[in-house]
Amino acid sequence: MNNGNGTKEIVILGSGSTAFAAALRAQAKGAQPIMIEKSVLGGTCINWGCIPSKTLIHSALFRHQAEIGERLGLGTRLGEVDFSPLDDHKNEVVEELRKSKYLNVLKNVPGLTLIRGNAVFLSPDTLQVGDRTIKGERFLIATGGFPRVPPIPGLDKISYLTSKSALLLKRLPTELTIIGGGVIALELGQMFLRLGAKVRVLEHGGRLLPAVEAEPAKALQEALLAEGMEVITGVTVCSVAPHHGGVQIEALYRGEPRSFLTKELLLAVGTAPASKGIGLEEAGVEVDQRGFIKIDRELRTTAPGIWAAGDVTGGSQIATKGAREGIAAVDNMLDGCRCAVDYLSIPMAIFTDPEVATVGYSEEAARKAGFDVVCHTIDASTIPKAHVTGELRGAIKMVADNTTGKILGVHLCLHRGADIINEAAICVRMGMTVGQLAETLHVYPSMGEGLRLCAQAFRRDLDRLSCCAE
Repeated sequence: MNNGNGTKEIVILGSGSTAFAAALRAQAKGAQPIMIEKSVLGGTCINWGCIPSKTLIHSALFRHQAEIGERLGLGTRLGEVDFSPLDDHKNEVVEELRKSKYLNVLKNVPGLTLIRGNAVFLSPDTLQVGDRTIKGERFLIATGGFPRVPPIPGLDKISYLTSKSALLLKRLPTELTIIGGGVIALELGQMFLRLGAKVRVLEHGGRLLPAVEAEPAKALQEALLAEGMEVITGVTVCSVAPHHGGVQIEALYRGEPRSFLTKELLLAVGTAPASKGIGLEEAGVEVDQRGFIKIDRELRTTAPGIWAAGDVTGGSQIATKGAREGIAAVDNMLDGCRCAVDYLSIPMAIFTDPEVATVGYSEEAARKAGFDVVCHTIDASTIPKAHVTGELRGAIKMVADNTTGKILGVHLCLHRGADIINEAAICVRMGMTVGQLAETLHVYPSMGEGLRLCAQAFRRDLDRLSCCAE
């Protein structure tokens, strides 16, 4: 659909990072973007996801470092956490970024329109928003997701937390059991642990972070255990029930019945797509068994004129991936460029401490792709800067092509790992080899030097190198 001036319009469902990236791309290409939002502007990431969680996680780090300082004789004394100013700080950060990154952009970008209301498809080319009907030729579904609640018997009889409600608490829990051992479970679990709560994690699989390479996942688990987190793997939760103001969890632990008592229960078992109630059947948009919208490599859905991007399509639930998908979808709409997203060069990070980060192929995926794979892993203790900071737990794993030496993937658990993975992403994107990275000088001492050391370890014995030798 074109407006009266002949300008192409793109109708976007949602107003989060994916939607805004798409809208700004459309405006830059001379199109008129129309965003439709039924809730708070900015979506999950800015309001009850990335920003509030990372703000509290970073604040909890101060308390942990104060504890380390006390052990080193710096005289720091730990007391009880006054959560009210901490919560106020989190809300101030959210409000400032919502204003500067969303409200101000909406106000200052010409041609960008926001419509408030619940959008429902009546057909592939028609939306209903309240009493308003919108017809168009180009739609982008970027409605995001929300915390998944598993069908555990008894949930309707207890109070429980999700990743969203946990970040809206006005008090700190004293005891918390988390069902799930993935990204959200460990980020929030360590945060609450450092703020003074007793934390237990129940994971169904055999280890934490089952989607991450085993070496960095194991290193993180060891770090969390050292801080006092209780981690129990191989647990199948069967039911929950109220118990003296708390919750009783009935489970199978490696096939044997076991009960757990806790004051608070947090469900952290992934993200569900916000795909219900928007008329996908009427539009002819197909979803998979979990409700995620099916798309092709160009972000097209099964309905003509409708694209989808971000969390509502599944895959890695990270803001940068969604934003890149939104941009690619708009390029395909307007230019017909048949653009596809290069997922292998998109880094992701888990904001625990140490941070887990990854980019490129895993070892198994590289083998399945037909590469002659060679891997090498070094411990964080190999890096001189780790001894300076005392952050000795961690690992770096590098996946390479044995024939060409090309770096295929990097997976790490490291202090400041979320920053360091960006260099690895450049290596993967530019097709660098292990030899080239090994010859690239790094600042000494720095944690980033670990990438060079890992690359050197493919051909040299690190025990025979001096601290800053070639």
